[in-house]
Amino acid sequence: MKILLVAVNSKFNHTNIAVRSIVRYVKKNFGDAEILFDEWTINMPVQEILRGIHSHKADTIIFSTYIWNSEIIQKILKDIKKILPKILVGAGGPEAGFDAENWLKKNEALDFVVCGEGEKTILEISEKGKISQEIKGLYIKENGEIKFTGERDLICNLDELPFPYEKIEDPDNRIYYFESSRGCPFNCSYCMSSLDKRVRFFSLERTCGDIQKFLDANVALVKFVDRTYNLNEERYLKIWQYILDHHNGKTMFHFEIEAEFLSEAALNFLQKVSENVMQFEIGVQSCNPKTLEAVGRSKEIKKLFENIKRIPKTIHTHLDLIAGLPFEDLSSFGESFEKVLSLKPDAMQLGFLKILHGTVMKSFAGKNGWQWMTSAPYEVLSTPYLSYEEILFLKDVEILTDAIYNSGIFSVTANYIGRKIGWKKFFFEAAEHARKSGALDDARKNIFWFKWLADYFVEDKIILQILKFDYMKLQKTSSFPDWMNHIYKKENHLEAMNANEKLFDNRIEFAFSDYDEFSIDPLAEHPEETSGTFKYLFVYKRHNSKIKNCQIKLNS
Repeated sequence: MKILLVAVNSKFNHTNIAVRSIVRYVKKNFGDAEILFDEWTINMPVQEILRGIHSHKADTIIFSTYIWNSEIIQKILKDIKKILPKILVGAGGPEAGFDAENWLKKNEALDFVVCGEGEKTILEISEKGKISQEIKGLYIKENGEIKFTGERDLICNLDELPFPYEKIEDPDNRIYYFESSRGCPFNCSYCMSSLDKRVRFFSLERTCGDIQKFLDANVALVKFVDRTYNLNEERYLKIWQYILDHHNGKTMFHFEIEAEFLSEAALNFLQKVSENVMQFEIGVQSCNPKTLEAVGRSKEIKKLFENIKRIPKTIHTHLDLIAGLPFEDLSSFGESFEKVLSLKPDAMQLGFLKILHGTVMKSFAGKNGWQWMTSAPYEVLSTPYLSYEEILFLKDVEILTDAIYNSGIFSVTANYIGRKIGWKKFFFEAAEHARKSGALDDARKNIFWFKWLADYFVEDKIILQILKFDYMKLQKTSSFPDWMNHIYKKENHLEAMNANEKLFDNRIEFAFSDYDEFSIDPLAEHPEETSGTFKYLFVYKRHNSKIKNCQIKLNS
């Protein structure tokens, strides 16, 4: 039996760790196994994916399913047996695995679904050369009936699993996903991870050995898929210490953490972490205690915020909020929005509740008036607390948050707006204005948002000066928009370069810098309290240069 595992990723640079882990496990334990995987993306035409699948001449195909690829995989399933009529077709992963009977009923071509961890189940399919009632962890469709073969025991010793990446290719551009544990002990009602509370860890020795493989290969980004990385302090601190002790100066490690559980020792340790080593994703989700209690999350908001404030700025921090949770109306969500942005994270994701198969939230929502999309990604359409129109409004807020805050392009302007106007007030009022003006009708480039902000604050001379500073620090340009008064004097530019000659190798560097003057000091803690002439030299990163974009304040 030749088995092909099919991964359809959301982006071309993603790597599917599940199919790799299964293939390597099966080959390790069954030397005669004929099993492989291949990857495509959701943006490819269905015909191109079908052609790729056909080329492998497999006997059995198993699709790795998630909410982001559910739609295209079900399109593929409609045609797969037209070109491969004798093929055995299966699916696994959280999307099909937690909704197995429904998937088998609505997808005629589907013969079976793998439920839960796939390594041992697919190993037994490979060994037997068929699917059967004797193999645990399967939903099988036979003669129009769907039968479940029983729960599959979990792999207790994760060190049995080989390192998932046989080869590390394109380390500069591909995102490499990595797990050092499986399972999650928490009870978040909207999350599939809460369904498996049996947490298991790879050994410390094995984990550090795997990390070294990424370091040796100079991988740019490694994302830990552990649902909560910081569960066992003694263990996770040793992993962090290993990373610091062996870091190659290039690899960024991404961790999803529960920041309220960071101990004093952990917070002290993080002060040692330099730039471009770690980044954190932290799920705040809501600041409403009643909401947090309803969905089974910790209500330690004060502790959470205190710990987030103590994470050093050398660690890129990404905070999450979810719209559509119980007891969270527009006003309550706005308060959460204000509080989270007041922490000044590097990015804030405004997400929307997804009613996922198998979760406690699905049962609760179905009984209490939630409406959500019938198909993946099952995103909420309305709740007893948010109307559909209010959900659409928050979608507009999300677009503006990404463009103006998360992009980092308007960092100085956004910081001033948040302090002087307030995050909720600005983004909520700006979203109303943007929709009425048609600004949200199409995808927009950065230059559009500069013009849009300049028009929005046309009467505010301080913000226009700060916006000019953000424009100047972005990149070297010879094109200056009408709203911006570029004050340039070549002699002042040359004088500024001479005063900072250590930054410049020769006179050609003139082309990689610029000069401008401001009537307020954009980088002052309170720019509105400054006045005069403030001169800045802007230095831009050159190809293969270690110098980053920077701004040098000159004597005014």
